[in-house]
Amino acid sequence: MKIGIDIRTLMDKRYSGVSEYTLALVKEILAEDKSNEYLLYYNSYRDISERLPKFDQPNVKIYRTKYPNKIFNYILQKIFCWPKIDKLLGGVDVFWAPHINFLSLSSDCRKIITIHDLSFLRYPEYFSWRKNIWHRALNVKKLIKQFDLVIAISENTRRDVVELCGVPEEKARVIYSGVDERFKIFNFQFSIPKFQNIRKKYNLPEKYILFLGTVEPRKNIVGLIQAYNKYRSQLSNVNLACRQAGCQKLIIAGGMGWKYESILAEREKSKYKNDIIFLGYVDDEDKPALYKLASVFVFPSFYEGFGFPPLEAMASGTPVIASAVSSLPEVVGEAAILVNPFNINEIAKAIEEVLNNQKLRESLIAKGLKRVEKFSWERVGKEYSKILNFKL
Repeated sequence: MKIGIDIRTLMDKRYSGVSEYTLALVKEILAEDKSNEYLLYYNSYRDISERLPKFDQPNVKIYRTKYPNKIFNYILQKIFCWPKIDKLLGGVDVFWAPHINFLSLSSDCRKIITIHDLSFLRYPEYFSWRKNIWHRALNVKKLIKQFDLVIAISENTRRDVVELCGVPEEKARVIYSGVDERFKIFNFQFSIPKFQNIRKKYNLPEKYILFLGTVEPRKNIVGLIQAYNKYRSQLSNVNLACRQAGCQKLIIAGGMGWKYESILAEREKSKYKNDIIFLGYVDDEDKPALYKLASVFVFPSFYEGFGFPPLEAMASGTPVIASAVSSLPEVVGEAAILVNPFNINEIAKAIEEVLNNQKLRESLIAKGLKRVEKFSWERVGKEYSKILNFKL
């Protein structure tokens, strides 16, 4: 069989959610299947081949077209529905798109797409006007309907696909994502000096509360800052041990997304602003240590298609507080404290409990390590390989 894969997400300079997912899964699929021919496709006017991951397997070929992206997406693919990507690859039996994008395929191949989330349909107010225009131009509802199978990364996302896009129940199924082995505490390759070097590299305090993710409104970082303010303001009424724990700084790690200005403004309003630190983008190889060194990981997002950071934090042996909305409850199960992201008092109380209750911390850590055993990329790769190899 010939299997085509859209690898345009791997063109990103800096990887995050979808690009990390795509890379991990493509590697697993190629490790699982040595017999079929894999044709990986991307489009770039400029030569970015040095940026792409290396796929050296003999059954893998990479194809590139050289159109300017705006012409390729908005004119060729959207208006003229040309060229048919599967035909560019010389014809394939099945084509897999690991993310939504402008894409025109012929009727001669079986078509599969992975949907990570539909937050832009649920909450367009969380996105910039440019991003909303892009989503409208993409016309996701029409795009999805050309596929024979839609894979959602959570049950919450699968329900959105059916409800918001009119996809029949039988055409939408769930395959949960995996957690990279390097995050798992028992696989850490970090020596004490290396931990110290990372602490020094990012100027990390001895103890800190951590958020890691793109800095944008959907992540509810404004709510997290307000909860942090509330927790700090209550410390004068508690004992010395609690006050010392409460002096932990709030570390917000991640690149700036859209509409981040209001988040920075919220930090400037805080009387604890000197203890609220934005790290910016964190090198991927440093993330396990960043999680491990944190006292607690807080992820109060309003909406997630899956939510990698809470699982990564659990795998690193760090207690987690997460939102009780969208896909997060089905991902973290009972291994995290779930909070209402719209309730600042609830988030602040959860932070106080985790920082000051050692038994609770130990319980969350143990449950978290057990929970992540359910999420392996090897399992995901096997499930996808079965689907890609299925013959009608």
